[in-house]
Amino acid sequence: MKTHQLRGLAVTGFVAALAAMATTSLVAALARGVGVDFEVSDGETIPVSGIAFVTGVFSLVGVVMAAALLRWSARPAERFVWTAVSLTAISLVPPLLAGANAATSSTLIGLHLVAAAVMIPTLARSLGRLNHVDARSVPAQRGADVTN
Repeated sequence: MKTHQLRGLAVTGFVAALAAMATTSLVAALARGVGVDFEVSDGETIPVSGIAFVTGVFSLVGVVMAAALLRWSARPAERFVWTAVSLTAISLVPPLLAGANAATSSTLIGLHLVAAAVMIPTLARSLGRLNHVDARSVPAQRGADVTN
């Protein structure tokens, strides 16, 4: 993997993370405007800024995961999508266990899906493009299985 590929993935991932943060913040603010209180079981209210922060942190974790797959997987885009979708499915459980009302729980689940809808396709496209360029630049060894 070349440094410029990693840099390209990092820039794409950072921009996607900012977009995911902005989108989830907007959706959360709109939800709050129509009466979703974002109150969890211990009486705390999740602020919109907290939603943006957590979205940013986990989006950047996704970028690091994508970079690792670009480095160590022959099919990074495919592996990334499978892993990211699996982790997104797992992330839908905590909102159900938070002890919040139905509106808050369903909105939190929706916010997880919104962030995933921004991050997963963006990083998968970037990985596919970068891996395709890398595969063309490295000559295949005779008799090697290059489909892995």
